[in-house]
Amino acid sequence: MATKSNAEIIRDGLWSNNPALVQVLGLCPLLAVTSTVVNAIGLGLATLLVLMGSNLAVSLIRNFVSDSVRLPAFVMIIASFVTCAELLMQAFTYELYQILGIFIPLIVTNCAILGRADAFASKNPPLPALLDGAMMGLGFLAVLVILGGFRELVGQGTLFTDMDLLLGPMAADWGFRPLANYPDVLFMILPPGAFIGLGLLIAIKNGIDNRLKARRAQAPKEPASTGSKRVRVTGQVS
Repeated sequence: MATKSNAEIIRDGLWSNNPALVQVLGLCPLLAVTSTVVNAIGLGLATLLVLMGSNLAVSLIRNFVSDSVRLPAFVMIIASFVTCAELLMQAFTYELYQILGIFIPLIVTNCAILGRADAFASKNPPLPALLDGAMMGLGFLAVLVILGGFRELVGQGTLFTDMDLLLGPMAADWGFRPLANYPDVLFMILPPGAFIGLGLLIAIKNGIDNRLKARRAQAPKEPASTGSKRVRVTGQVS
């Protein structure tokens, strides 16, 4: 398997093979907890930590684990990093941890994490595996934050409320309400609203990809350079 370049790994994680918009993995937490930006950031950072740690660990042991116990070993590694993320949230962001509830332990079952461990980290050196975990985690985090911001704004008419749950007292005043007397749209706060928001994001991404593809197809192609041919003229002497 040819190792991808760093640019390809970054592009895949953030756009071309985004775990939420392209692979459509990890939908359970993505749809359930993205009612606000702070919830989305909390879950996204925990997933990013687990992705980076598990990818690095799997890459380091890839030559020492037999195929018969490969997947159980990967799950144990992922569960260990999820436990670390859970303990960190309990220690530093306990109220946010309580809000996210069962969806933090459920990171263990996130198909995106196990999929990257098996498809990429187990076949590549540590540094590319770490970069892949970071980019996939950032891509997933970006979708969570955009979806959380969209649902919070449309559903409650606010943005960045309760950021102090994650960042402490300095973020207590970050929340604001762009429109006064905004009527809450309960539908967007509930899980069905998450399906609508995610569908719009996937449609926007596909539209951008199609437009870029059409633009590349319409771009004039440079003519292939042809080397000058040497013509030998032979004269006839009568």
